[in-house]
Amino acid sequence: MAKPIAVTDGNFEAEVLNADTPVLVDFWADWCGPCKAIAPVVDELAEEYAGKVKFTKLDVDSNPRTAINYGIRGIPALLIFDGGQVAKQVVGAVPKSSLKKSIEEAIS
Repeated sequence: MAKPIAVTDGNFEAEVLNADTPVLVDFWADWCGPCKAIAPVVDELAEEYAGKVKFTKLDVDSNPRTAINYGIRGIPALLIFDGGQVAKQVVGAVPKSSLKKSIEEAIS
């Protein structure tokens, strides 16, 4: 079962920027209600896109450097990286269909 993996300031470059496949990064925090609301959607999409898109989660409280580097001001924020560059950004707890459309646009 594909699940998002935790990334940190320390391994962000290796896990996300140097990845061979597109990567979705879910910027979240434990205290964030909308982050918890969208987490099951992210888990479902990780299953659907297994092998095509790598799914990761970054706790902004524990890893502020990466969040600051990408200008994350509101969470949940979902950034889709392709070839080490941000291909798409989604902010807020959006419906699954909307997030799926953003993933498709970023990887096509």
